[in-house]
Amino acid sequence: MTVGQRIITILLCILGTMLTRFLPFILFQKNTPKAVQYLGKVLPPASFALLLVYCFRNVSIFSGNHGLPEFLSLGLTILIHCWKRNMLLSIFSGTVLYMLLRQGILPLPL
Repeated sequence: MTVGQRIITILLCILGTMLTRFLPFILFQKNTPKAVQYLGKVLPPASFALLLVYCFRNVSIFSGNHGLPEFLSLGLTILIHCWKRNMLLSIFSGTVLYMLLRQGILPLPL
């Protein structure tokens, strides 16, 4: 690609990204359709459920550490979220605990 073609490609990518980001706000500035409102309520919990299934898909409760790091980290994430209602803090704390348990820094209670 020449320099001109690269610049045109980058500009088209910027235009496409901006169009997809701003178009819903331009189209729905007065009344948001019921379908879009419904998706706004349903999709965040559905995406978290999908992530939960993805994270626990290979956990074996019958071998190894029996999924203890995963379940302890999930429990901490739920507790922190119920206590502080801060998604970033709860996900971060669960991730840190999981990494500490998986790397063997914290001994697993058996």
